[in-house]
Amino acid sequence: MIRLEHVDKVYRTGHGDTQVLTDVNLDVRVGERIAIIGGNGAGKSTLIRIISGIELPTRGTVDTRMKISWPLAFSGAFQGSLTGVDNVRFICRIYGRDWRDALEFVDDFAQLGKYLREPIKTYSSGMRARLAFAISMLIEFDCYLLDEVFAVGDARFQARCQEELFGKRADRAFIIVSHDARFLYDHCERGSVLRKGVLTHYPTLVEAQESHDEYMRSAQP
Repeated sequence: MIRLEHVDKVYRTGHGDTQVLTDVNLDVRVGERIAIIGGNGAGKSTLIRIISGIELPTRGTVDTRMKISWPLAFSGAFQGSLTGVDNVRFICRIYGRDWRDALEFVDDFAQLGKYLREPIKTYSSGMRARLAFAISMLIEFDCYLLDEVFAVGDARFQARCQEELFGKRADRAFIIVSHDARFLYDHCERGSVLRKGVLTHYPTLVEAQESHDEYMRSAQP
């Protein structure tokens, strides 16, 4: 289970404090697939980073009793001066994987060719995302965090991502952030709407999406 209780997130800026999340509560059980829906700037990516442990909440508690992935395609932990190969070896040492087998998988999955042996700092954002996703598939997690991951790569890469996640790991939990409603309907069972940092839960994804769509229409000038 993953449980967030009364989570707030406040960023301190030169213009004062900015509250991004307010009193967020969320439960995720084994095998559940939950969509987090919201407009730009609603706090979705911040929420995903807090669930993953990349960031800490300002207040509240995050109780994780599952093995949780980092946000898929997140490349913030890469060492830019090291090559893609070196980063694969580093991750494998942390998780006890044989790096030689892992490297063959990553090379085939990410399709970076010679750039896999070049420093990460020379990569485009799309190349970094593809490498990060491929490395994510090396480790087995109980819950996977997706934050617009399928916006990167060509059709072959996206099809491979679909098979690895929703085919081979169909029994895992997923928390998915996406603006693609069709994608959410294909893969999620229920939804929650994040609006101005406040998370509201709905029993079905249809109700969550309809609530979000109605709000967005009303907010238009």
